[in-house]
Amino acid sequence: MKIDCHCHILPGIDDGAKDLKEAIYLAGWLAKQGYERAVCTSHSSFLFHNTPKTVTDACNLLREELDRQSIKLDLVPSMEYRFAESTWPTVRQNNWLMPWKGNHILIELPLHNLSQMGSIVPVDEIRSLIADGYQPVLAHPERYTYMGMYQIRAFKDAGAEFQRNLGSLEGLYGEDVSIRTGEMVAERMFEWVGTDLHNERYIDFFDNHVFNQK
Repeated sequence: MKIDCHCHILPGIDDGAKDLKEAIYLAGWLAKQGYERAVCTSHSSFLFHNTPKTVTDACNLLREELDRQSIKLDLVPSMEYRFAESTWPTVRQNNWLMPWKGNHILIELPLHNLSQMGSIVPVDEIRSLIADGYQPVLAHPERYTYMGMYQIRAFKDAGAEFQRNLGSLEGLYGEDVSIRTGEMVAERMFEWVGTDLHNERYIDFFDNHVFNQK
């Protein structure tokens, strides 16, 4: 089964699909590319305080419309959990974890401002998740170019699996990320590839630079 383990196609609950119409377009594109399942990893971060209810409600809304339009794409409600001091402790205290593939949890670090983590220590959180029976998957570690590779490897050593973004190697996020991705691919550091699909701009890039369909 071809799975997209990282996408933001649920309507109106984060910085991905802004409404149901756009959500259907994004989901339809995934289905056309041969994806059979999309893990809908809406943001849980300092900007988007999603809960299992907000994610599940949006997923059900999109699922009903996809069924009505005969678009074949299995949707799995989940979240992309940022290690942000404003949200992560609440997620853990309320057990708002929504695993996919049994026990997999998509986590991420701040892309620029590490102060968002406050006193959170990522390696400790990864080990805590594993101790509780979860398999943490670190989203797009190639984008954390402010870290050295020794710091990135520490997350792998702690037990996290790595997910790279489709388009990282081809330049979607700039030259530095492309170079870092190539180095990590050469070391076979990634277990997963996700689209991190947010909007039509991503699709245009994928069609032009990844799938060469335009």
